[in-house]
This record gives sequence, structure tokens and C-alpha cells, in this order.
Amino acid sequence: MAQDSWPSPAHNSRAVTDVEYEKIAAQFSGDGVYGSPADTAVVSAGPGLTVNVRADVYASVRGHAWTSGTSTVSLSIGANTSGQTRTDRIVLRLDRSNWTVRAVVKAGAPGGGAPALSQQTGDTGTYEIPLALVTGLSGAAAVTVTRSELYVGTRPRACTSTTRNPNPDVSELCFETDTGRVRMWTGTAWVIVYEDSGVISVNSSLSAWSNEVESVLEKRNGTVTLRLGSFKRLAGTLLATTESRLPVLIPAAYRHPTRDQYILGYTTGVNVARMILFARNNADRPGQLWLTNKAAIGTGDSVLPQSGVSWVVD
Repeated sequence: MAQDSWPSPAHNSRAVTDVEYEKIAAQFSGDGVYGSPADTAVVSAGPGLTVNVRADVYASVRGHAWTSGTSTVSLSIGANTSGQTRTDRIVLRLDRSNWTVRAVVKAGAPGGGAPALSQQTGDTGTYEIPLALVTGLSGAAAVTVTRSELYVGTRPRACTSTTRNPNPDVSELCFETDTGRVRMWTGTAWVIVYEDSGVISVNSSLSAWSNEVESVLEKRNGTVTLRLGSFKRLAGTLLATTESRLPVLIPAAYRHPTRDQYILGYTTGVNVARMILFARNNADRPGQLWLTNKAAIGTGDSVLPQSGVSWVVD
């Protein structure tokens, strides 16, 4: 099949079919009701075995606009004489047999929970989005409605960390496929909304110390959390007045840019110790962990730092 595009004078004299319209409209029009959960419920219980869809509601399903109209829409709920509770759905359904969107009742099976939504994406069939759940007890003369509207939202743009939109609008979101980060444009900068580095080992081999328990960090949404392990002295007695570097090194991307972190711990003999994790801007010890205040430590003695140190990076 040759390349094609529409609408275009070269394509069927600019005529666009329903199938062709959905191909493009479904991508730039989010499915759902226009509004938010703060609005009045779209569906409420009516008299007897009915529910009401309120007036002046607008929505979109696969790019097809829908409105409830200027007056309340009443939908009938089938009687339930099964002996078990039945849960129905009220859905907005795009029916490709006639290309209309309507609010309809989708009956559930007694005792079987809410029926699944039909979301066929081909050229035929139906596509449904939820509006409400309707619970009908066996033999009941009325029903209970639980709202479950799907609302239209904004869509983040897929990009990479080097191909973000050069002219973004305020509150624009993007998802970086190479980093897994979600960012938002504030009007002056792209800030991180979500990221997860996974678990990163920060052990660093030193002849004077061994890592008895692995030290690891995780970065989520601009905050680094460090879990230090434990260390054993290998290189002879360390005097109380002598500082010593411990076998940890924080990668540059995870260091606080300007602030050192002060960490407490214990050494063998239940002596309190103090460590400093140096910031990115430190000229001599960036990202290094140093044991600074402590009692004398002998060969084979251990350092047990506190866990759960955290700082902001972005």
C-alpha cells in the first residue's frame, strides 16, 4: 500500500471515513468526561429501577464527542430475581456499527462483580469507558449508584532527555524514554516529577577497610536515600585524633550539590562516632565518606553507621 494522508485533496476528494477519523482523533482526544471528580456525579439513582444521567455533560470516546443534552437522561435497570446481588455498569459506548456514542447500561452477572469494559480498537466493535457502578440486590425495587467516571486528562509527551520540547507550555509534561523520568515545565525549568534509579551500590574498595555489609542508595523524585552498610578496620590501630576515609563513594549525579551530610554511628565497644559525607562542590573529598570523630579503633574493629540518610539532589 502506498503512502497516504488525510484530510487531503489527494485522498478521496477530502472525504474522511469514520474509521479514518478515529485513526487520528483517538490520539489527540483523551477518553473521558470533561471536568473533574469535584463536579456533581454524572450518574445518580433515579426512581425505582432507574438511574439518571445529568444534563449538560460532555465527554469524548476515541475522539467522538458526546453530550447528555439539555435534560436528564433516564436509563432502566433490569430487575434482579436471581437470589444474588448484581452489579451493572453505566458506560459511554462507541458503537462502530452506527458510529454513535451513547450512555447505556451494561448488565453484570449475579454474584459475578462488575462486567468488564469492551475496548476494541479495530475498525469494528465497541469501545466503552466507565461512568458508574449500579448495585441491585435480589428482589430490590431500587438501586444504589457508585460513581466511577473516567475524566479526560492531559497527556505527557514522549521524548528523550536530549529531545524535550524546546518551546514548552507551562505545566507541560514529558516522559523521557531513555531515563524513565517524568518532567514538568514550570515556565523556567524542567523539574522532575517522577524518577526511580533502582538500587545502586556505592561500595568503594580501600585497603584500610572492608565492606562487611553493602552500602546502597536509591534516588526517587529528586531525593536520594542512602543505606550505609558496616565496615571493618584492616590497617592497624586508628588513633582517635586521625580521620579516615571509609569505603563508600557516592556517584556525582547523586551527591548533594552544596551541603555535606553528617552521619552518626557506633564503633566496637559501643562508642559513638561521627562521619561526614562530602557534597559535590567539595574540592578535595567530593562524594567521599570520612570517619572524623570517634574513639581509637583497632584492627578488626567495626563501624556501624545509622541507616536511612537522605538529601535532595534536584
